[in-house]
Amino acid sequence: MNKKHLRYAAIAFVIFFLWTDPQGAADVVNSTFENLGDAGDALKQFITGIGT
Repeated sequence: MNKKHLRYAAIAFVIFFLWTDPQGAADVVNSTFENLGDAGDALKQFITGIGT
């Protein structure tokens, strides 16, 4: 299997996931962005702590 086939398989999986469980897909997206925000806050605190 080459990269092109893997890409198509991943896209098909995402479409299937959205179709069968839209609330679950929304929860995954929301938690991902929440975790990215938390990581950004932690990085900001780390950089601020280095500067003091």
